[in-house]
Amino acid sequence: MKKFGKILFCLTAILLLSTGIALADKSAVTIIAPESAAKGTEVTIKLNVTHHGNNMLHYTKWAYIKINGKEIARWDFSATNTPESEYFTKEIKYTVNEPAQIEAEANCNIHGSAGIVKASVGIK
Repeated sequence: MKKFGKILFCLTAILLLSTGIALADKSAVTIIAPESAAKGTEVTIKLNVTHHGNNMLHYTKWAYIKINGKEIARWDFSATNTPESEYFTKEIKYTVNEPAQIEAEANCNIHGSAGIVKASVGIK
């Protein structure tokens, strides 16, 4: 009977873990930034990251923000340093001296990325 209990426990654990992974998805981002700003103005750019199932086996591995083709911020995660939740926000300050073309992306360690998201900040 003890052997049956152990087998049942293992099967239940496998089922629960695989269900969590099955409900998970690719890491996705949205960018929140002003549409325009005066030249020389410091603006706040927020990166909202979504990934269902962040845990030590399955998590957002990295996220970045590029402005005009140059990476200006990157956050790396690991099994021992996972994101704070399934929905999290990272924020940067950026001084706008020319029109800014923003790109951002996040990547799941198992499923990959939902793709690059773009936004722009024009000069007033």
